[in-house]
Amino acid sequence: MKHQENIHEVGLLEPDFMGFIFYKDSKRYVEELDPGVLSGLSENIARVGVFVNHDLMEVVEIARKFNLNLLQLHGIESVDYVIALKQQMVGSDVKVLKAFGVDEDFDFSALEEYQNSVDYFLFDTQTPSHGGSGKLFNWGLLKAYTLNKPYFLSGGIGLDNLEALKKIDDNRLFAVDVNSKFETEPGKKDINKLKEFKRQL
Repeated sequence: MKHQENIHEVGLLEPDFMGFIFYKDSKRYVEELDPGVLSGLSENIARVGVFVNHDLMEVVEIARKFNLNLLQLHGIESVDYVIALKQQMVGSDVKVLKAFGVDEDFDFSALEEYQNSVDYFLFDTQTPSHGGSGKLFNWGLLKAYTLNKPYFLSGGIGLDNLEALKKIDDNRLFAVDVNSKFETEPGKKDINKLKEFKRQL
């Protein structure tokens, strides 16, 4: 999300999470978003900040400025980076989500070293542009995921694959992340499509 009025409209749908991208090379970069816009959201909506290989202290500063609840790391951040970030956020309720792009060559054993330092994983379609591709990955690959850590499912999810989504029988699937398939332009969501998705889900 990046437009004030659209943020308000989506907020009225009461999603569990709302994401804000602080990666400057993204088409959805929040730019000069007023932190006050986020403070106007319901307390039931967790505010997610998306970061890609950011300077650690910049993440901490942004997290405090925008009162974020969840930090989504979408780059190649190391386990040591995650641990240091969590140490900086001690005393707050901020949680950390580590994203991974999945394709046929993805090695799920790479997640093991992160399992004790992150709160969630996010599985997205592997792309060079760190997400937002609108492309689906083969969900059958998730059978190779053996850890008990809950995860967000992302990557090209829309109304057209809702039925397949409902058939995923995995109690570790914690949240469904929707983005580009619901946009009228990068960062601007189609309210009617979101309403219909939520209703059917």
